[in-house]
Amino acid sequence: MHEQTVPPAHRRKGRPRIDLRRLGRAALLGPTARDRVPDAISHVAEAHRAHHPDADLEPLRRAYVLAESSHRGQMRKSGEPYITHPLAVTLILAELGAETTTLTASLLHDTVEDTEVTLDQVGEEFGEEVRYLVDGVTKLEKVDYGAAAEPETFRKMLVATGNDVRVMSIKLADRLHNMRTLGVMRPEKQERIAKVTRDVLIPLAERLGVQVLKTELEDLAFAILHPEEYEHTRELIADNAAHGGDPLAEIADEVRGVLREAGIQAEVVIRPRHFVSVHRISRKRGPLRGADFGRLLVLVNEDADCYAVLGELHTCLTPVVSEFKDFIAVPKFNLYQSLHTAVARADGEVAEVLIRTHQMHKVAEAGVIALGNPYAPPTEEQTDGEQTGGEQTGGEQSGGVQTDAGPADGDGERADPTRPGWLSRLLDWQEAAPDTDIFWSTLREDLAQDREITVFRPDGGTLGLPEGASCVDAAYAQYGEDAHACIGARVNGRLATLSTVLKDGDTVQLLMGQDPASEPSREWLEHARTPGARIAIQRWLAAHPAPADASASAFHDLSARSNTDAPSARPDADASAARSASSSVAVDQPGASVRLAGCCTPVPPDEVTGFAVRGGVVTVHRVECAGVERMKSAGRAEVGVRWGDTTECRVTLVAESFQRPHLLADLTEAIALEGVAIVSAIVEPPAQQRVRHTYTLQLTDAAHLPALMRAMRNVAGVYDVGRAQHQAPATQ
Repeated sequence: MHEQTVPPAHRRKGRPRIDLRRLGRAALLGPTARDRVPDAISHVAEAHRAHHPDADLEPLRRAYVLAESSHRGQMRKSGEPYITHPLAVTLILAELGAETTTLTASLLHDTVEDTEVTLDQVGEEFGEEVRYLVDGVTKLEKVDYGAAAEPETFRKMLVATGNDVRVMSIKLADRLHNMRTLGVMRPEKQERIAKVTRDVLIPLAERLGVQVLKTELEDLAFAILHPEEYEHTRELIADNAAHGGDPLAEIADEVRGVLREAGIQAEVVIRPRHFVSVHRISRKRGPLRGADFGRLLVLVNEDADCYAVLGELHTCLTPVVSEFKDFIAVPKFNLYQSLHTAVARADGEVAEVLIRTHQMHKVAEAGVIALGNPYAPPTEEQTDGEQTGGEQTGGEQSGGVQTDAGPADGDGERADPTRPGWLSRLLDWQEAAPDTDIFWSTLREDLAQDREITVFRPDGGTLGLPEGASCVDAAYAQYGEDAHACIGARVNGRLATLSTVLKDGDTVQLLMGQDPASEPSREWLEHARTPGARIAIQRWLAAHPAPADASASAFHDLSARSNTDAPSARPDADASAARSASSSVAVDQPGASVRLAGCCTPVPPDEVTGFAVRGGVVTVHRVECAGVERMKSAGRAEVGVRWGDTTECRVTLVAESFQRPHLLADLTEAIALEGVAIVSAIVEPPAQQRVRHTYTLQLTDAAHLPALMRAMRNVAGVYDVGRAQHQAPATQ
C-alpha cells in the first residue's frame, strides 16, 4: 500500500511540512558548534520560539547532539536516517506549542529503547522530568513480555500519564509521524497498527483535547482500514472543489459584513472538514451540499464577544436553533470551549458556525499541549488571569512528576486538566485488572465510549461518567468497592432503581445501607457501563461463589420466610381476627356488628367513618380512604363510629424496599423487637430491583404505630413504609 497522507487541501494551515530527506542529510553532518543550534533543528527552534519567544534553546541543542550521535548509523525502513523520526515528532509538538521540557524528551524518546543510552544518563544530563517522560514512552521488551508487550506498554504509559500528561502528548506525536510514513510497512502490519491507533490512540487524543493530532490520525487510519470508503470520500471532496462557486465562502463574507456593521472585531475563516468528518456527515445526511464540506470559525478576543457574535448572527441571519450548543458555559470534559450554531440561506444552504476566543481556539486545537507545563507554579501573569504556558526547562522545573495527583474535589473533569476524571477512573480500574487480556479488551471498550456526561452530587461535587452510565456506575465511581452496600438512589429528587440510566446534568443521591455484609447483585452487571463498576462486581462475585445468583437467592430467602410466616395475607384477614379488632369501636346503630375495613385498616386515633353493608354489619374506614368516596357515590348512608377505650389494634403496613439478600429476615426482626405480632405477610416477587412487603400486624397499643413504622424504615434497603390502601369493592 502506498504511503497515506492527508491531501494538501485538507492539511492544517501554517508552516509547510518539512522535507525529511533534507533533514536526514543535515543530521548526518553531525552536531555543530556548541554555541549555536544545529541546522537540523532550526525548524524546531523556529516553531518553538513562535510560541515561547524567551525559551532557552540550550536543552534542545544538547538533546539533539545526544540523539543524533546515539542513533547515528541507524536507518528507518524508508531509507532515511533514524534521527529524522525524533526530529519530526519534536517538530509536531513544537508547532502545537509544547514547552521546552516536552521537546527535549521528544528528541530523546527513542534513545533508551533503541540505543546504548540509559535512563540514568538521561536523568543526569537533562533532569528528572525529562527522564520520567522518556521512560514513560519507552516500550517494554518483547523478549520479556512476549505477546503482552504491547498492551503492557500501554498500561505503563497510561500510568505514567496519570502523573504527567506530557507522556501521552509525546506518544501521540510519535504515532502520528509513524502513521504518516506507514506506507513502507507490509499491509498486514499497516492494518494492525492502524487498528490500535483507531481503538486506543485516537480516543486518547480526543480525551486530551488534541484535535489536530486526532483528526489527522483518524484520516490516516481511515485510509488504511477502509480504502474504498476513503477513496469515495476523496472523490466527494474533489468533486465539490471542482464546482464553481463556494456557498461557504459567500456565507463567510455575509458574516464578516454583519460583524463589521456591529463593530465587533473578529476573524472569520473557513475550516474544511477532514476526511472522516465528511464521511460521517455524508452517511448521516445523504447527498452533501457545498456548505456541508466545511464550517465557519469566528475568532474574537474576549468571552463576551462570543455571545455578542452569536446575538448578531441570530438577529441578522436565519438561525437553526436546534444546532445551538454552549460549550463555553459548560465546557466539554476535554477542556474544549466554543459556541456552536448554524445559519441558513434562502436557497437551503446551512453553514455551521463555531465561535470562540483565540485562547479557546488554541486549547481546542492542542488540548493539554496548549497548557505548556501544567505542573509549573503559576506565573504572575497567570495569577492575574492570563492563560499562558509555564516556560521552565530540563531539570530546573519543579512539580512535574507527581505521584499523588488526583482530580479536584469539585468539578474534577475540568478543574484539574493534569488528571482528568476519565483518566483517574481508568487508572483505578486497571489496577483491578491484572490479567493482560482483560486489561487490553476492557481498555478498548472503555475508550470506545466517546461521549462523557457530568452528573452532580447533592454536596455540589460532580462525577464524570460515560454516556449510558447508570446509577450502578455512579455508585462505584463515588464509593469504589464500598458501593457494594448501595441500596438505591434518588435522581433529581425522585427515587430510582440502580439500573436507571443517567443523563448529563442529573443530580444523583446514592442511598447506602448500613449492613457491613451487604452484597452486590449479579444483575448489576447488566446495568454497569464503566470498567470500574464491572470489575469490582465481578471480583466480589468471584470471591463469593454461590449456586445461584444474588437476586435469585434473595428472592428464595424472601419467599421461604413469607411462606413460614403466614400461608396467606388477605386484606381483611380472618373473621375471628376482624371480630377481635373491632371490639374497640362504638357504632351509632343499635344491634349492628362492626368490621374494620381491610382497604385502609383504621387504627386509633385515625379519624373514621362507617357504612352499613349487608347482614347488619357496619364497616369502619379511615375518612381519607378511597373507598369512602365510592360508598358515598353509591348512595350508602354514613354511620357514626368512634373509638372506644381499648387501645389494642390490628393494622396492615406496606414496606417498599430495594432488593437485597436477608431483607425479610431483617424486617421481621425489627418488627419483633418492637413487641408486635405478625398475623400474616405477603412478599411480592422482585420487580426492577424493588420488593414490596405487606404485613398485617397486631399491636397491643395503637399509640405505638409511629415508632413501629420508624423502626421498619430504619432497616437497610427500606425506603418507605405506609398504611395499606387496598382497592375495596363498592358493595362492601
